[in-house]
Amino acid sequence: MPDLNPDLRLEIAHVLFIDIVGSSKLLINEQSELLRELNQVVLNTDQVRAAEAAGKLIRLPTGDGMALVFFSSPDAPVRCALEISKARQSHPKLKLRMGVNSGPVDEVVDVNERSNIAGAGITMAQRVMDCGDAGHILLSKRIADDLAQYSRWRPHLHDLGQCEVKHGAKIDIVNLYTDEAGNPAIPEKLEKEKQIAGATSSRSKILRNAALIAAALLLAFGFWFIAHRAGQSPTITPAAAGERRIAVLPFKPLVAENRDQVLELGMADTLIAKLSNTRQIIVSSLNAVRKYGGLEQDSSAAGRELQVSSVLEGNVQKVADRIRVTARLINVADGASLWAGTFDEKFTDVFAVQDAISQKVADALALRLSGEEKRRLTKRDTKNLEAYQLYLTGRYHHARLIPPEIRTAIGFYQQAIDLDPDYAPAYFGLAEANRSLAITSDVPSKDSLPQATAAARKALEIDDSLAEGHASLSFSLIWYEWDWVGGEREAKRAIALNPNSAYSHFALAHVLSDLGRHDEAIAEGARAVELDPVFFLFGALEGMFLHHARRDDEAIARLEKTLQLDPTFWITHLTLGKVYIQQRKYPEAIAAFIKARDLSHGNSEAIASIGYAAALAGDKAKARAVLDELKGLSVQHYIPPFNVAMVYTGLGDQNEALSWLEKACEERDVRVTILKVDPRWDSLRSNPRFSAILKRVGLL
Repeated sequence: MPDLNPDLRLEIAHVLFIDIVGSSKLLINEQSELLRELNQVVLNTDQVRAAEAAGKLIRLPTGDGMALVFFSSPDAPVRCALEISKARQSHPKLKLRMGVNSGPVDEVVDVNERSNIAGAGITMAQRVMDCGDAGHILLSKRIADDLAQYSRWRPHLHDLGQCEVKHGAKIDIVNLYTDEAGNPAIPEKLEKEKQIAGATSSRSKILRNAALIAAALLLAFGFWFIAHRAGQSPTITPAAAGERRIAVLPFKPLVAENRDQVLELGMADTLIAKLSNTRQIIVSSLNAVRKYGGLEQDSSAAGRELQVSSVLEGNVQKVADRIRVTARLINVADGASLWAGTFDEKFTDVFAVQDAISQKVADALALRLSGEEKRRLTKRDTKNLEAYQLYLTGRYHHARLIPPEIRTAIGFYQQAIDLDPDYAPAYFGLAEANRSLAITSDVPSKDSLPQATAAARKALEIDDSLAEGHASLSFSLIWYEWDWVGGEREAKRAIALNPNSAYSHFALAHVLSDLGRHDEAIAEGARAVELDPVFFLFGALEGMFLHHARRDDEAIARLEKTLQLDPTFWITHLTLGKVYIQQRKYPEAIAAFIKARDLSHGNSEAIASIGYAAALAGDKAKARAVLDELKGLSVQHYIPPFNVAMVYTGLGDQNEALSWLEKACEERDVRVTILKVDPRWDSLRSNPRFSAILKRVGLL
């Protein structure tokens, strides 16, 4: 039997490890200021105050952050992390990641011969934290399992699987976030590990199938040669034949350890906006390119996936008041460099650097720009550098397309506007963020759409040539004001300003589809997908337009293609479930709705759709259980009346369904704008009350 040290006193502690992301690349005085801000935030939390008053807390400095060792309840560090995450929103420069673990610690004597704390409990908390990015609150599996026993915590715990840490060890981690705190995105480290694992597992399949693929290609070539030996040429799509396309990829850091993802994505975002001002090229949107921001991303491979002919890639690094940028324009077909340049300037000259890059790209592509296009290529929307940085931070969060991130973006857009009230893109960002909350986030229309409308109008008041501003206003006009003439006018104005704007074509498609002008809508939706082929939202909603036109086989084909682009996008699964309903494939529909519910983290339309499908399948008890669930959720947050009406329709209770739809009209529920074309409401179309609703919305 091994000897035991009778003096070793182990205790179970609950540890919150906090790190300031990017601190090492700052000047000493900047690091000190951020540490001061962190200390202020931490000391003002209720959990720290209570634990210190009870003598149940030890604070340990860690260089770029601190460790808080609680000897109270297991949820104390978690509650503290949520408090810090919320408070951090008032400190935009303070980017934190946090890790939480419960485990053994023991008292040691440090190098200064003072009593201190060490042990596996603290080490594991740090390793958990190291798996995350800015904003993440990651938990060890041990403490997450303890919290999962309580209903208060369970909805906010999201298993991420295993993460490789020091010495190749793997640990199970769980992501904690709410609508107001935390970071719902998958950590970059895990995304990278998945890509590596996927590449490794697929390599053997590639080798096994190589011979079959080669044979199939030879056979296909044989048929092609026979069919075309008379001199016929293969069909070339208009995009390939007559349109030039470019993608601006997220810039990368010059030094991997000094990443600034807001600046990296922001450089791409700004250059996309500038280059989009010419009609001679089609520029991939920020939503399309943001997934190609990995440090090991091959630019030519990204260009092929994006279906573009050239790619602008670059590196950017900000150190103190200097910025160094390298940029290179490459030909996707052969990887040849079309232009390359390096800029080393004061950060205050970042706008001049962006102007220079835009002009060089236009020259390299031999674009013949009109006087107005030349002016807009180098137009600066703001001269306020701090406002610009806040706007970029808002765009960074907004691009994640997740409700908590969108709310964070709204705060940054507003701060940018406060600094520069004439900053048109910041108003556009504010309009889009508020608009997207209305349709995805169980937010009352009155709490988001008037704000979206006002922001879009202000953006256009400042710059009426902002195509996307007109498109955004189009949505607000039809969704809240039920102004169909105005909505169509604004969408067409957006296309006239920029025919290559996928978003503008998408906006017009929405108006036309809701009005029942299906052929026109499908053509506009297809053009949006053609212009931005890898952005999954356009693919998912093209499937919806086809479904509303009762072309369900085509809808399924489009939705399945979209799932190949991103199998985690919940709206695609939701729309696929609607199509299955029409085909009476109820088990498949319910499975799709469950996926949508889980991927959206509990969107009420996905939940209601499960009840609707269950009712149609004959499981009325399940449908009524869903109604009870929605009722319970309504105590916690807003539930759109449209979604409740849907379940009653499935149950065949027309009176209740119509009462809830009338309530939806009173509350300007966004979803009532699809009532004319949505097949789910076919059973109500002969009812005069339903006709009255359509007339009220302007659809009859």
